[in-house]
Amino acid sequence: MMGSARHVRLGMMAACAVALAAAPAGARDKKDKDESAAVKAARDFDKNPFPSTYRRYPGRTTLITGATVFDGTGKRIDQGAVLLRDGKIAAAAGALADLDVPADAVRIDGTGKFVTPGVIDVHSHLGVYASPGVDAHSDGNEMTSPTTPQVWAEHSVWPQDPGFSRALVNGGVTSLQILPGSGNLIGGRSVTLKNVYARTVQGMKFPGAPYGMKMACGENPKRVYGEKGQIPSTRMGNFAVDRAIWIKAREYRAKRAAGKLEERDLAMETLAGVLDGEILVQNHCYRADEMAQVLDMAKEAGYKVSAFHHAVESYKIGDLLKAADVCSAIWADWWGFKMESYDAVPENAGILYKAGACVVIHSDDENGIQRLNQEAAKAQGSARRAGIAIPDEEVVRWFTLNAAKAIGVDKLTGSLEAGKMGDVVLWNGNPLSTYSRPEKVWVDGALLYDANDPKRRPVSDFELGQPGEGDVK
Repeated sequence: MMGSARHVRLGMMAACAVALAAAPAGARDKKDKDESAAVKAARDFDKNPFPSTYRRYPGRTTLITGATVFDGTGKRIDQGAVLLRDGKIAAAAGALADLDVPADAVRIDGTGKFVTPGVIDVHSHLGVYASPGVDAHSDGNEMTSPTTPQVWAEHSVWPQDPGFSRALVNGGVTSLQILPGSGNLIGGRSVTLKNVYARTVQGMKFPGAPYGMKMACGENPKRVYGEKGQIPSTRMGNFAVDRAIWIKAREYRAKRAAGKLEERDLAMETLAGVLDGEILVQNHCYRADEMAQVLDMAKEAGYKVSAFHHAVESYKIGDLLKAADVCSAIWADWWGFKMESYDAVPENAGILYKAGACVVIHSDDENGIQRLNQEAAKAQGSARRAGIAIPDEEVVRWFTLNAAKAIGVDKLTGSLEAGKMGDVVLWNGNPLSTYSRPEKVWVDGALLYDANDPKRRPVSDFELGQPGEGDVK
């Protein structure tokens, strides 16, 4: 019986071989072409399937004179002049004679006022946790798996969120990064937006800005998944899950390079983009020991952390962060709302600055985004009381050029250097004063808010006809 079965199997194999040999050459060629097409699709996919359709609003050549200028790079110009032309910064100078000003330029007297680059918030959930804050608008956390790199925040952003206009008129915010929440170890891709009205998120999308990828360590993911009775339920579980997915990502990337992939994987595409340096890691992390361990994990996996967010214990490892060129996106004084935030100090920013590390003031809040300038001033005051004196013009970097660096757009905006986007705020006083607020805000050279013109105040369609529509502090 056994010999008979063996002969049957051999006979079937021989028959298959004969059939394959007899198959038409065209059928074999088609099979080869189909396979190569699958490999090509997995390797040569469109990395930008949802491109920005942003178009700057029309603006006029504008000259601001007589103002104190904080240019974002740490330079202060008293009695300065700023020229906006063709949507860009044409010049920022200390003498009007140094500028080539067209005769038809709009001239604004900035005497007694201050000019800064547009404010940038690197940590916002506007649009994904939109106002009003109801369950129907809770779209920031895909807490169905500890790692969800395949999801993109832009697919949750609601452009009608009234928070966008509040951030512009009350906080001078001209650009912002929208992040997924921190319930997962890997929460998905972030998106950077220009803070303008548009019907679609693509119409707000910052042209040329790289994607970010939200990661989180500490209490949030271990709590969320520990309560579900699965890994991770501890900090060591957090790192184990992270390391395992980075191993898979490296294997995926190697197969892609070798032309051995036969299907696309959205999660792995994002992680490979991080390994390629095309997608920037934005890592929610509070404790200094965990940030140091993340830096070790990043070195093992082959990626770079762009910024640690919240980072209330960054002051303990300023030297490590400086050496790794990692920004700390922090609050001025939030602390104590959970155990990992307990050892925060209000001198965090000042100590980091003294260590030469990159400081960014962020919000993580629809109200805080309206006063990043005041938060920076609070951090400056805490540093001064600790004996660390930081000039105003340096503090302004914390919500302008340093913020732009953290999200990869510092070549495009964040300072008043010639050729950069015309994102500018004219403040009615020193922006680091509690009593100052934006008087005028330009985005790409277009005047989108003017405190002296009630008609030039953006209002979401969602708010039209409702009490308090477009209210301004």
